[in-house]
Amino acid sequence: METQQKKRILAIDITRGMSVIFMMMIHTMLIYGTIPTQTHSILGEITLWLGRGTTLFLVSMGISFVLSRRQSFQKVCKRGLYILGIGYGMNFLKFLIPEFVFGGLPESFVSAYGLQSGTLQTGIFCLLLGDILQLAGVTLFIMGVINHFSKSKYVPLIVALAIIAISKEVSGFRVGIVGVDYLCDLFFSNQFNVYFPVFPWSAFILLGMFLGRWYKELEENQPVFFRKMLGLGFLFIGIGAVLNFTNSEYHFGDYYHLGPGGSILLLGANMVFYWLVNFIVQLFREDNPVFKGLIFCSKNVTSLYVIQWVLINWGMYVIGFWEHDQLTVLGLFPVVIGLSISLQLVYNSVREQWREKWTTAPLIN
Repeated sequence: METQQKKRILAIDITRGMSVIFMMMIHTMLIYGTIPTQTHSILGEITLWLGRGTTLFLVSMGISFVLSRRQSFQKVCKRGLYILGIGYGMNFLKFLIPEFVFGGLPESFVSAYGLQSGTLQTGIFCLLLGDILQLAGVTLFIMGVINHFSKSKYVPLIVALAIIAISKEVSGFRVGIVGVDYLCDLFFSNQFNVYFPVFPWSAFILLGMFLGRWYKELEENQPVFFRKMLGLGFLFIGIGAVLNFTNSEYHFGDYYHLGPGGSILLLGANMVFYWLVNFIVQLFREDNPVFKGLIFCSKNVTSLYVIQWVLINWGMYVIGFWEHDQLTVLGLFPVVIGLSISLQLVYNSVREQWREKWTTAPLIN
C-alpha cells in the first residue's frame, strides 16, 4: 500500500508539474507572439492546445484537496482568502507596477482590452482582472461548504455537472449594480475581464474532489482507481464529442467560456491523460531528473505561477508585445522557463533563511 500511495502522488505531482510548464509556454506565446504566430503557425497551434493543460492543474487541485490534512471549514476558508490575496497581489505586480512605475503598459496591450494607458479605469480593470487564482480562491469556499455538509463522493460530482449544465445559460449574468456586477463576473463572466469564471471552471476542481474521494473509498488501490478513471474518462469524451458535434460553437466556441459539451469533453480528456501519466510513471525510476524537475514545479505551483506571469509581463518592456515570429517565441520558451525556475530557487532559499533566522532567534524578555 505504501508503494501505491507513493506512485499515486507521483502521478499527480508530475501531471501538475507538466501543467505549470504548459502554462509558461502558452503565456509566452500570448504575450510575445504576433497574432499570425499565435493563430496561423504550427508552433502557435501546438502551444494553444498545450494551454488546455490548465485543466490538469485544476483537477489536480481538487484531488490534492481531499488528500490534504487541512479539511476543517475554517482552514479551507482561510486558504481561499489567502489564494485570493495572492491573485490580486499578482495583478498588482503584473500590471500596476508597469503602469505607474515603468512608464505605462504598452499601448498595444491596453488597447487590446479597449482601454488607454495611464487612466484610473485601466488601473482598476487590471487590478481586478480575474485569473486562475481568483477561480481557485472562490472554489475553495464552495469545496469547504461541500466538505462541511457531506462526505459522499457523489456530491461534488453532482455539483460539478450542475454547474456545467447551466454555465452557458447564466454566462454574462449581471444585476446592474456597480461592485455586485464584479462579483457576478467572477462567477458568470462572458468577457475577458475574467478569464476563468466559476461557471464552468470550478467544475474541473470539483471533479478532482470527486476523484480524490473515490480514490480514498477504494482504499488507495492505484490500479483499480486509474482503471475506473480511464473508463469514466472515455464515457465523458463520448458524451462531450456528441454534444460538440450537435453545436460546436455553443459548446466549444470560446475556450474561456465553455459550454457543457466542451467542459465534459475536457474533463474526459483529463481523466484519460491522468491514466496515461500513471502508466508512464511506472515505467521509469522516480529519481530521474525529468520527474524531479516536474515535481519541483508541482510543489511550488502557486509561487511559480506568480513569478512566471510577472516575469513575462515585465519582459514586454525588453522584448515587446505581439512582435515575434514562431522561431523567436520557440527560443523564448526555455528562457522564460529557466528564469522562472531560477527565481523560484532564489525565493525558496531566501524564505528558508528567514525561517531559520526567526526560529533560532532568542526570545526577547
